[in-house]
Amino acid sequence: MQPHPPSGEQHEIRYADQGVVVTEVGATLRSYSAGGFDVLDGFSVDEPSSAGRGQVLAPWPNRLDGGRYAFGGREGSASIDEKELGNAIHGLVRWVPWGLGSRTEEAVALDCVLHPQPAYPWRLELGLEYRLGPDGLTVRVRATNASAEPAPFGIGFHPYLTLGIPVDDVRLTIPASRRLITDERALPVGEEEVDGTSFDFRSTRTIGLTQLDTCFASLARESDGRVRARLEGEGRVVELWADAGFAYLQAYTGDTLEPASRRRQGVAIEPMTCRPNAFVSGVDVIRLEPNAAWSGAWGISLHRG
Repeated sequence: MQPHPPSGEQHEIRYADQGVVVTEVGATLRSYSAGGFDVLDGFSVDEPSSAGRGQVLAPWPNRLDGGRYAFGGREGSASIDEKELGNAIHGLVRWVPWGLGSRTEEAVALDCVLHPQPAYPWRLELGLEYRLGPDGLTVRVRATNASAEPAPFGIGFHPYLTLGIPVDDVRLTIPASRRLITDERALPVGEEEVDGTSFDFRSTRTIGLTQLDTCFASLARESDGRVRARLEGEGRVVELWADAGFAYLQAYTGDTLEPASRRRQGVAIEPMTCRPNAFVSGVDVIRLEPNAAWSGAWGISLHRG
């Protein structure tokens, strides 16, 4: 009997020369290839996701100070899973199984119910669709508050984009005019304009030795309402877009990854609806009324440079 993969059932979809694998555990985007190239620095079928690779970050993305917060007269108390910094990180659904809703050759839909618990005392119903098409990969998400009281909500996604070359040689574009300043525990303590700093990637430039674990704000959107971040090199462009539901992009160049051989091999570009520690600060937290739903979309595509 073959052992089950650590990430559960593997859902494969294809379109033309593109292929995606989404896992049962966490509805995680394990791999994406296009035109014979890996678009993601993902993980193999015989290992679990590490460092958030491809994971869904809900009902909050990024860090939560001490794992404690209050909303609508209720208190949440989440486990500290970033022990060295004393934070709860990346929500509650990335290690739980998601049910298969439907699957075709080009698309797969999964769903998850987050039941009330000390870390999040509301019932939240989540649905995701991963779909391949001529424009690349599109990810659509829907969240519904199935509680009798209003619930706080935030979501993010954690793909590591790659061109198959070290980060130092990648040219990066992030159309954001501000970035969050963080303390020694990686929690926001302020923000600043990126103009004149090493964090200004509004015009495409080589990353070089710049280290990023940075939340970007004040995103510039194109005429279709989407923000687009790009990695360029080796004659290719990997683009991540996000619709108006995502107000922030977190960028991470992997400088602290273990093992060290994985460092600076890809850039995590993470679309997020809210900033780190939002459940504590209250900034940009989505208030979901009873039976109300929120939906959003983001995606990735590969182009010739």
